[in-house]
Amino acid sequence: MAPTRLSDQVGRVISGRYRLVAPLGSGSSAQVYLADDVVLARQVAVKMLQPSLAGDEHFLRRFRAEAQTVAAISHPNVVVVHDWGEDEVPYLVTEYLAGGSLRAMLGAGHRLTPSQALMVGLEVCQGLAHAHGKGLVHRDLKPANILFDVDGRLRIADFGLARAIAEASHTEPDGSIVGTARYSAPEQARGERLDGRADVYALALLLIEAVTGQVPFASDTTLGTLMARIDRDVEVPDALGPLQACLARAGRLRPDERPDAGELIISLHAAATELDAPGPLPLIGALAEAAQAADTSEDARTTLAPLPLDPTFDPDVTVVAASPDPTALIAAAPEPARGAAAPATAGPDDPAAQPPDEPGRRRRWPLALLAMLLLAAGAGGFLLFQSLQTPTYEVPDLVGQQIAEIGLIAEQNDWIVDEKKTRRTGTEPGEIVSTTPAAGEQLEEGGTLVVVVSEGNALTTRPTDLVDRPLAEVVAELTTAGLEHTTTEVFDEEIVAGNVVGLDGEVDETLPEGTSVPLLVSKGPEPRVVPEVDDDATYEAVAAQLTDLRLVPVRKDVFSDDVAEGIVISVAPESGAEVPRGAEVTVTVSKGPDLVAVPDTRGKRLAEAEAMLEAAGLVLGQDCCNSRGRVFDSDPVPGTMVRRGSAVTLFLRG
Repeated sequence: MAPTRLSDQVGRVISGRYRLVAPLGSGSSAQVYLADDVVLARQVAVKMLQPSLAGDEHFLRRFRAEAQTVAAISHPNVVVVHDWGEDEVPYLVTEYLAGGSLRAMLGAGHRLTPSQALMVGLEVCQGLAHAHGKGLVHRDLKPANILFDVDGRLRIADFGLARAIAEASHTEPDGSIVGTARYSAPEQARGERLDGRADVYALALLLIEAVTGQVPFASDTTLGTLMARIDRDVEVPDALGPLQACLARAGRLRPDERPDAGELIISLHAAATELDAPGPLPLIGALAEAAQAADTSEDARTTLAPLPLDPTFDPDVTVVAASPDPTALIAAAPEPARGAAAPATAGPDDPAAQPPDEPGRRRRWPLALLAMLLLAAGAGGFLLFQSLQTPTYEVPDLVGQQIAEIGLIAEQNDWIVDEKKTRRTGTEPGEIVSTTPAAGEQLEEGGTLVVVVSEGNALTTRPTDLVDRPLAEVVAELTTAGLEHTTTEVFDEEIVAGNVVGLDGEVDETLPEGTSVPLLVSKGPEPRVVPEVDDDATYEAVAAQLTDLRLVPVRKDVFSDDVAEGIVISVAPESGAEVPRGAEVTVTVSKGPDLVAVPDTRGKRLAEAEAMLEAAGLVLGQDCCNSRGRVFDSDPVPGTMVRRGSAVTLFLRG
């Protein structure tokens, strides 16, 4: 069992490699520590899961699978998983950054401007789009899982862990679900199957809270929080400004009416042209956040993601991220560049952060860029403006074409193709489903054509409870999930014929709709082959062989002149025959020869003596003397044991 206090673990070396240096936080499912990797001489974050999860075998299997999946993801907006394992309890080792979380900013009373929220939303969407393309849904997106490094670069934490915990038998302490419930999608509240659009919904709520300080649908109870959102769309406050429209779409009640992460990126880029350039983010360092969490009951209930920290970071100084290059969003770059860090005392609403010659002025990014160009040109500004005018071309209708087919069009118009991935049922991999600008609109030479390309059908989750269920039931669930199936019949000793034995090979739980799931279906127990019988085998030996094969031996005793008593004569069905498991096999056992005693016929007349022989199963042999006489002797003599049917000679005297 883990110690009650986080500090009790400091100094411990996990798996002989990770020395715990300082606690970063604790929640209902894990404890997080700053640690030294003594092998690679670097600092990392170690998330040690609570002991209550260590004994849950189902959770451990899911945890290992999810850890392997997340470790394979490489994206600048997703926390890197370096290692995972078990040392008394399961643990994860992640990269170690310093900026703290979005939850820490909001908890410190900071509110983001719409421009800052847009930058956060873009980076989150980029990480989500990459993970969703790998078939991975976060399921627990919230401010505590949005982390920053010292330069303000955003990372998403805890991919995969939420699903593993959700499927464990582990029960969270009362009230610990509140952090998750506040950002849950309606389909998540109803316990339905989730896809990446549940994460998009959570992001919409998260950005609204970041700007307004209020989470839509938040209630005093978990049940109230969940029930408030299951029958209506999210209402986006006016304070979100140009973000209002795209977040309203992301907050739709029905998942099929929401954009996926790639489509939301496009909408956010479009909204950027109507917003001021963003100010720097007021980051709260990881160690400072840990201290804040220790004193805040709400944060104490929140499961902390690995909080990266720079060893040179001073927890008493507020680190502020630098403003991005204002041309970044204009060019629709996937990763907006950042300049030098702003002074630690400057916040997004601090007047000192505004240029001294433009206090309070609204700066639209494209106009600001054009103004700088014109001012730099001086008297030749008009000629410079004219020289910047580039040819434009109409975007053709590319929807339905393969992405590989548009290279010539892009080359002719000198367009940069920005390919975004999505999934849509009914489309082929590589098929274009939409473009920005849309068909018929104009795009300048050298401009960026955003092309949303299908990776195939939408992902669905196959049923997992398959074993020993009737085939018809399993097929019905697969059909409901949008999946096909194939069947292969196999023998099985325990599962009755017609029920599902399992899957034929390894099959992912998340699959594109229309995928065929290979099922193994029981034909019942395998037929048995009646064994060979040795010449001198006893009934007991043969019966043991049959019992081992789960056949039923039935004994039959007969007389035999050729086989000794107690020895098996034959089996039926005969050796080598196939019979069902549980079938009866008759084992014929010799009782030896059939012997009878010669009756005592002395003193009897011939007719009476002959009747006595017949009654004993014997026959009359040669007689002698007067047939009207009486028997005085026989051969064999009376009492002799002879085979049934033997002849007996009688001797009579007149």
